[in-house]
Amino acid sequence: MLTAARLGAAALSAALLAGVAAGPALADSPAPTPVTVPEGLYGKGDPTYDGVWRQSLALIALSGAKVTPADSAVAWLAGQQCEDGGWPSYRAAGAACDPKSEDSNATALAVQALVALGGHQPAVDKGVAWFKANQNPDGSWPYNPGNPGDGNSTGLAVSALFAARTDPASVAKPGTAGSGAGKNAFDGLARFQLGCTAPADQRGAFAYQPDAATGALTPNALAGGQASLAAAGGHLPVAGSVRADSEPKPLACTDSSAPATVPHAESGEAAAAHLTAQLQSGGGHLTLTNPGAAPTPDYTATAWAALSLVQSGHPDQASDTVDWLDQQQAVWTKDGTDAGATATLLLVAQADHRPTADLTGKLTALGPTPKAAPATADEATPAKKKNDGFGQYWLIIVGLLIGTGGGLLLSLQRKRNPSL
Repeated sequence: MLTAARLGAAALSAALLAGVAAGPALADSPAPTPVTVPEGLYGKGDPTYDGVWRQSLALIALSGAKVTPADSAVAWLAGQQCEDGGWPSYRAAGAACDPKSEDSNATALAVQALVALGGHQPAVDKGVAWFKANQNPDGSWPYNPGNPGDGNSTGLAVSALFAARTDPASVAKPGTAGSGAGKNAFDGLARFQLGCTAPADQRGAFAYQPDAATGALTPNALAGGQASLAAAGGHLPVAGSVRADSEPKPLACTDSSAPATVPHAESGEAAAAHLTAQLQSGGGHLTLTNPGAAPTPDYTATAWAALSLVQSGHPDQASDTVDWLDQQQAVWTKDGTDAGATATLLLVAQADHRPTADLTGKLTALGPTPKAAPATADEATPAKKKNDGFGQYWLIIVGLLIGTGGGLLLSLQRKRNPSL
């Protein structure tokens, strides 16, 4: 697992996986002063690096569970937004905003949370404006403004644009004089996806960043999960309403003239095919490989992979992975005390139409008392399960009515014709 200090900071997580730095050299910074967890924030851990991230995940997941969060929880997230529209990872009460430390990952999740909650359009619009202002000319986004883009941050940004009903193809940084507009958001995402020039078993994968010396792309588990959701046109929460009848199709590379960059129309399916193969070979999960450390299961990357597969219309390929995540629930969520992990697992369960009452209760307990919660446990279960049960009862009722009607009709016929 990644260190708790960077749990939820997707871009830096990917940097650790790839063995490169993302933004400032945080490892050389002095340890932060312990902070008191603010009122309204989900989770009891130090929020310095993941406060906005875990709060956003919690609010998105609880909204999907029909829980109306406390005003203090929503106000805390809204109050973290800076005047220019971006969010930092965490800002102590009364602290000024530093544009250089605003966090594209936190901003992307906060925008999606406010869209899910509804009624926050001005803040959402400011967030979209922040993404437009801080996009790199190549169409990508970095973790912090002013740095090279990366696959995680670009994927999360594109998902935020989808959530805000902003066409990523229309978002492009204006070019310098005489150079025209820069690349759009889809172009930026394509920079990190491995195409036909890559080995067959790597095609469709996403990298964190190109190698600084060679420009080569190396598949990255977390970048793959988060960027694949964007490539499939998705955002949080994942509705899971589209279903394909076949396995995802690998990228078609018929000859040496195939383009190195994956076309946008094929990006999501190619990513789904690669994720499916990786999950199957890994026993249902993806793996975290840090230099000098033994490989370990990557719970976060695995969860995003499952969300991406459901979004791309391949829930059957995600089913074993959702089972594996459920089996690992106690370890990953620290027995339901880790708000970010609990919320992510709840989002996965919702997307795959699994029972959610238990996870909803655990996540609710990690924050302020909600304004309203489902009247019964069944209301926290996605509609697919409820509708299945309702359909069964309806068939029974219809059958009884038909049987009763048939009996009455036969009785009347016998009265009219005693020979029957």
